[in-house]
Amino acid sequence: MTADLPRLHRLLGTPELAWLVERARRRLEAGQPLDITLTRSGADDAERAAVARLLGRAPGRGRSLSVPLLTVDAILRTSGACPDGLAGAVIALTGPVTLRREAADELSRAWDDAFAALADVVAVRPELADWFGELRAAGLVRRLARTPEEATPLLAALARILPRLPLSPPQSLSTFAARTTGDAHALDHGPLATLTLDAVRALTGAPAGPGAGRRRDTWAAAGLLLDELSSQALVLNLPGDDHTATGRALTALAAAGQPAVLTLRQLLGDPPQPPRGGVAYVCENPAVMLAAADLLGARCSPLVCLQGQPSTAALRLLRLYADAGWILRYHGDFDWGGVRIATRLLSHVPWTPWRYTADDYQAALTTHPHTGPLAGSAAETRWDPRLAVELSLAGRRIEEELVLTDLLDDLGHLAP
Repeated sequence: MTADLPRLHRLLGTPELAWLVERARRRLEAGQPLDITLTRSGADDAERAAVARLLGRAPGRGRSLSVPLLTVDAILRTSGACPDGLAGAVIALTGPVTLRREAADELSRAWDDAFAALADVVAVRPELADWFGELRAAGLVRRLARTPEEATPLLAALARILPRLPLSPPQSLSTFAARTTGDAHALDHGPLATLTLDAVRALTGAPAGPGAGRRRDTWAAAGLLLDELSSQALVLNLPGDDHTATGRALTALAAAGQPAVLTLRQLLGDPPQPPRGGVAYVCENPAVMLAAADLLGARCSPLVCLQGQPSTAALRLLRLYADAGWILRYHGDFDWGGVRIATRLLSHVPWTPWRYTADDYQAALTTHPHTGPLAGSAAETRWDPRLAVELSLAGRRIEEELVLTDLLDDLGHLAP
């Protein structure tokens, strides 16, 4: 560069001509030639005077300025201010120019390199292909890690994690994180936890959604446990076995007609071995189990209570009995929240309705016509599509406590 910088600044480097330099620079970055006439609308007196001095002409009177760039290039060369012309002058005044296309290509290559380790994992895990495509297209990684340099170690850690999932037997999340990343808390929160949870949903079909419970269940679906004690299943008279401590405890409590609380730790480390076949009833609310224990005791049919949203422990327990050929019969609240609980349960284990159809809802409405209104948004009822229609038409909720007498009659009458 042979520019005479003092002279160049006097000719082209004034604030009044900054717009001209900036627009010329944008053309250089786009790979476009400096052979056009630039027009500036709404120019002020100072800008018109600066262009007049540069081009050696009297200032115009209009509000629009026209500046032929080839003329500016010739002036810079012949004056000695910048023998390299306008392109050289722009670089001298504003710094090196990088072609936008080249910069974009370079950035794209950098992102490809950042994703390379994860792409190798996906190549041998075809069930992750759609997730991987959406991950790249949606820009989640770019929001969590703004540059390829920041994303590379993040995606490399994810690439070390995913080949090991889902785990069997399960282990604690912190132990797994320590073994795969060197940091026991790496999956507690943050970008790596966000991406891993997203991948786990693709691997396991676990539903997305907010809340600590949903997050815990998603980890558990991949065999990663946040807490083996707080996740519990509440049961009454569920038959156990003589081969496991958990099974023997179930047998003893069933003989006394007493409810049992099973932790996820018990169900993973020492699960009962269910006898083949049988029927177990599943309810949503603890009030049903409390009444069954008080009034029926040991005469009650096997009963499992979800206590609202099904916990990981409850899902694990019900899966053990379903795999042993047991029929699960489910009843919940007749409201949209209850419907969603039932739908979630159905996505994990098969069940048949227990007084939980459109006909049962209509019968309950006849007996209890003045119940509270439904709240929340409607949801499908896959086990009986007509139930969702009837709920919407009636707009009334029926909680389990209102039909408790019927439920207890079933549990007592059908008990062996």
